[in-house]
Amino acid sequence: MEARNQSFFTRLSKSPAFRSLMLFSAFRAVYGTGILIVTYFIATSDNAPIWTSIIFLLFSMVFSRILFKFIKKKWAKGEDTSEPMVPTTVI
Repeated sequence: MEARNQSFFTRLSKSPAFRSLMLFSAFRAVYGTGILIVTYFIATSDNAPIWTSIIFLLFSMVFSRILFKFIKKKWAKGEDTSEPMVPTTVI
């Protein structure tokens, strides 16, 4: 009965899947913006050939997955683990 007294947003914000989705969205927004800015400067540079920006984008794809896994592990350590964890894959 207590769960019905909580607001929808309160129940949603306690969901591990929703929290993981919000973390992933925030990470992608910040990291993606940075990658686009750096790629723009690499692509418009007179000294760098076009393949340099392609290699940079491929490297950033791999690096972002590694970085996000690291951030997710650090973020999960601070959570209360009294509730059962729901495995989520958001990639």
